[in-house]
Amino acid sequence: MAERKLTPPSYVTGMGSSPASHSDDTSHALAGTIGTGLFLGSGKALSQSGPLGTVLAYSFVGMMVSSVVLAVGEMGALVPLSGGVVRYAEYFFDPAMSFANGWNQVYSYSVSVPAEIVAAAVLVEFWTTVNNGIWITLFSLLMIATGVLFVRVYGELEFSFAMLKIMLIVGINIMALVITCGGGPDHVSIGFRYWRNPGPFVQHLGIPGSLGRFAGFWTTLNNALYAYAGIDNITLAASETRNPRRAIPAAAKKIFIRIVLFYVITMFMVGLVVPSSDPNLLQGSGTTSSPFVIAATRAGIKVVPSIINAIILTSAWSSGNSSLLSGSRILYGMAMEGHAPKIFKKINRFGIPWMAVGMYAIFMSLGYMTLSDSASTVFTWLQDLVSISTLVNWIIICMTYLRFYYACQKQGINRRTDLPWAAPLQPYTTWLSLVLFTTLLLTGGYATFIRGKWDTETFVSSYFNIPLIFALYYGYKAYTKTLFRNTMIPLSEVPVKKFIQIWRENPESPAKPKEGLRKLNFLWS
Repeated sequence: MAERKLTPPSYVTGMGSSPASHSDDTSHALAGTIGTGLFLGSGKALSQSGPLGTVLAYSFVGMMVSSVVLAVGEMGALVPLSGGVVRYAEYFFDPAMSFANGWNQVYSYSVSVPAEIVAAAVLVEFWTTVNNGIWITLFSLLMIATGVLFVRVYGELEFSFAMLKIMLIVGINIMALVITCGGGPDHVSIGFRYWRNPGPFVQHLGIPGSLGRFAGFWTTLNNALYAYAGIDNITLAASETRNPRRAIPAAAKKIFIRIVLFYVITMFMVGLVVPSSDPNLLQGSGTTSSPFVIAATRAGIKVVPSIINAIILTSAWSSGNSSLLSGSRILYGMAMEGHAPKIFKKINRFGIPWMAVGMYAIFMSLGYMTLSDSASTVFTWLQDLVSISTLVNWIIICMTYLRFYYACQKQGINRRTDLPWAAPLQPYTTWLSLVLFTTLLLTGGYATFIRGKWDTETFVSSYFNIPLIFALYYGYKAYTKTLFRNTMIPLSEVPVKKFIQIWRENPESPAKPKEGLRKLNFLWS
């Protein structure tokens, strides 16, 4: 195998100033992830598995995702490359797998961006019945403008959106607690009423007994996958961030408590004030489809539903911006590695890969599917596609990290003393995540195999990524004439020692103290 040229991380990307280049943190990963998957998609989760089933599903996936983020954090602290996890496979695993997962990620974000635009259209239906095509066009133009034209204010815009999201989550939890204790306009104490009737679980698909309850829980895992999609991107724009070797581990170490605070507790509180049998949980027009809006509406609280819906609307824009940023960086990184057309290496004077952004802008037109179907139906379909491609990505991350881990062992590298940061409980948690994610990938579309439950759309969205990733992997091997050769990098040749040398030869400057409101971003970064 030809020796790969390694360069200091600050010169790896060749990109100039960018949205992240003036930041000392990786806050866009978590702040950008918190969006419609939590605020809107959780409605479907609650209706499928009930309040306890939903809390368990979000907790289960959250623990597995925490392991993935810790693994990414360890690799990213040593190798802060633009393009993140996709490029780690290039160095630590298999170039063919790097190519395959790179295009899997491009596909994922090509669907994720229009999914957020459709989510915005669902939310706007709360106030008006104006044709969805107008809102699809408006939000598409806003995202493109933010990604290309208004890049100088991107960081400030995302900081403001993150503040709004945190305020909304805190406000929702307080509101739910007040309503539960009888502090609403009707002064009726709810307590755990909805956990008793209709109950903590839902008998999914009409399956009786504990099997039906487990089916609801297992199905809801896909909703949780979508809610957490992109949370592994703490290293995506790493080389554009000041002091990435300090910022990346700092963000990774906080991820578990952030998941508990922002996802699990919020789902628990909403399950107290919205019954799983409520017909508006993403089963109709979408006018009151968010469980958070439903909670305020059921309690008879005036004005608050509109305020909640408005903030959730900004979160859809924010998540769309984050997906556009992430997707364009991945496509740019692939072009730099020769895995994508050279045209995507073009950057503008702000350091933005504008051709990569333009490619995603084309796929925004998928949002116009709402003109032939309801916005909530299209959102659900796009959500399922993103969930499975995210699952494939996490499986490959686990495989890549395990190669990295065992390469360190093979080469006599002490992770605790020789690396910038070593993730705890490895490799056990990564192995566990790999097994569970693979099981979920293979069984995610189980409902289509139940007699009388066949649904072509569900089957395609559940299993399309499996033949896709194999086609990409073996297609690359065929193109490079290595179809019948093992292209996996031997553990003894994984360039961990060379990256350690680069790290030691390129120390980071001291971190600057945060000032003003920036001190508050400890909440999400």
